[in-house]
Amino acid sequence: MTPGGTSRAPGVVVVTGISRYLGAQVAARLAAEPGIDRVVGLDPADPPPELAAMLDGVEHIRAGFDTAVTLLPSLDADTLVHLALVSTPEQGGRQAMKDQNVIGTMQLLAAAQQTPRLQRLIVRSSTAAYGASFRDPAVFTEETEPREVPRGGFGRDILDIEGYVRGFRRRRPDTTVTVLRFAPFIGSTADTTITRYFAQPVLPTVLGRDPRLQFVHVDDALTVLHRSIVEEHPGTYNVAGAGVLMLSQAIRRAGRLAVPVLETGLPGRGGLARPFGVDEYGLDQLDLFVHGRVVDTSRLIAEYGFTPRSTAAAFDDFISAGRGRRIYRREQLLAAEQAILDGIRRVRAGREIS
Repeated sequence: MTPGGTSRAPGVVVVTGISRYLGAQVAARLAAEPGIDRVVGLDPADPPPELAAMLDGVEHIRAGFDTAVTLLPSLDADTLVHLALVSTPEQGGRQAMKDQNVIGTMQLLAAAQQTPRLQRLIVRSSTAAYGASFRDPAVFTEETEPREVPRGGFGRDILDIEGYVRGFRRRRPDTTVTVLRFAPFIGSTADTTITRYFAQPVLPTVLGRDPRLQFVHVDDALTVLHRSIVEEHPGTYNVAGAGVLMLSQAIRRAGRLAVPVLETGLPGRGGLARPFGVDEYGLDQLDLFVHGRVVDTSRLIAEYGFTPRSTAAAFDDFISAGRGRRIYRREQLLAAEQAILDGIRRVRAGREIS
């Protein structure tokens, strides 16, 4: 028995997004959990070999959300875990991202509503739901409404997703619904826009800004997800490590160099980031690096009786794994710095022409 939740092992669990690290890890842990009869992974893509190797005991159904309306009720699932969110535009661009996140979630919840035995719904969300602006409070609680609609596509998608989940709660009061608002993932095994940013030799920052950042270790995120599935924890929870790191502190810990530029010199997506191989550096990340974001996790700690490791400890694990400690030669640093300056000149030149 946990402080705020009751333990009741699910029988049939459907996990979306098993072709990605988070979904594969969750499904693999569930398949090894005593008392769970069946774990089904719903994903139109095949997991890469390194993830497929851990999915013994997980049934993979290659299907998209458009077929979930007929598929999900036929599986007789009592637990649905929705992890198949895309945080940055990939193939197909922003429209494909919105189709996956917003339209996909809407279709999945429509199917869940028609699944009579469904007892639990666990949804991956994000602290991006709060946005990031100069109007924000110092710390967000779960009740805090965003002062402005997020500029970034992922933040707007999260608001839409949570709106659909609230509608599902009203229509299916018999189902325990858990929404987990994760801070950006970090750690030795995390591969995200944030970790790729900090792994670069020279980091573009916004001149005059030193935002407060908060992370959650990916292993702690997996622990909270697993507990949410095998126990009952209704409600919405912020999931993050205690404390903050200023962006300047994180850059120093990573042993990197910062190149401050005017915010107007940073294009909406790509641009300066492409010389570093971080094509996804867009408005969600830019606003985070301008304003920062800090959330309160007291509800999570009280309900689950679990305290994620601190933001600093999670970041240090990322560094200690060597991914943030690559040594760069002086000429590499100079070349990276020059790439940033060239990018700024190109942006300015384009504006002058237009």
